[in-house]
Amino acid sequence: MRVLFVDDACAVVHAFTAKLKAMGHEVVAAANGAEALERFREISPDLVFMDIAMPVMDGFETVRHIRAFEATRQWAWTPVIFLTATDTAENLVASIHAGGDAFIAKSAPTEVLEAYMMAMARIAALRAELSRANRKLANLANLDGLTGLFNRRYMDQRLDELWSILGNEGAPLGLLLVDVDHFKQYNDCYGHLPGDDALRMVATALARVVDGVNREGLPDAFVARYGGEEFAVILPRCPAKGFPRVAEALRAAVAGLEIPHEGNQPWERVTLSVGGAYLPRTSGPLAQLFRQADARLYDAKRSGRNRVELMSA
Repeated sequence: MRVLFVDDACAVVHAFTAKLKAMGHEVVAAANGAEALERFREISPDLVFMDIAMPVMDGFETVRHIRAFEATRQWAWTPVIFLTATDTAENLVASIHAGGDAFIAKSAPTEVLEAYMMAMARIAALRAELSRANRKLANLANLDGLTGLFNRRYMDQRLDELWSILGNEGAPLGLLLVDVDHFKQYNDCYGHLPGDDALRMVATALARVVDGVNREGLPDAFVARYGGEEFAVILPRCPAKGFPRVAEALRAAVAGLEIPHEGNQPWERVTLSVGGAYLPRTSGPLAQLFRQADARLYDAKRSGRNRVELMSA
């Protein structure tokens, strides 16, 4: 485990560090509470040993700061064991109220320290497993079950965040709404299971294009399933010249799949209509951007489909 050991007495630090390293643990030391907070943020320890009486900031206050910091992080909690020279009930009660989880006397024999570390290792393993499970659940909550793309819930949440950030920066934002042409006819002709397969292939093609956009310097760009056979591509900080290129790349990528679609004349394959709106500086109501993109999507369908129509706001 990675251990943060906080004590202003060099002799105590050296003694405990030697024991902990002999048990196979990594140890980072801090001499006071202020330094401990810096180290805590830097290394994200699995366990903290915290002295109580220290200069600059005592152990109780330091742990209260640690718990406040963890409260801003999802699923964050780090075990804290207070160190004390006086093994009293008062110290135990104060330690728990300050946010600690246990306390150990500085004079405790090595076998007691070993027992504590065995217990903390079990807790660390459970924390890691819980963290993995929570991340998996969070990912599932943000992903569309059919295509594996981000879902509408994530798109709305992320767009709200980006709208505020980009507005403060005065940065541009592009929105592309993408619709699979005559998809109802596809399902009627080939069936819903092949329709699902076609949507997955379309989603994969769109994701590849957006991955390329990410690699070219727009890491915040993403694609989401907007609903049914509709998708949305969000392009924060996209240069004006790059916006139409991305739109056309999306259309061409799906046309290039050459998925047969007899109901989509005259191409007889799956194609996309793409409508887009672009803000040189992010401002105004977000809903207006969607209305503009949706109007252009309608224009693309009305003009024959398998085409891109864009609007600059």
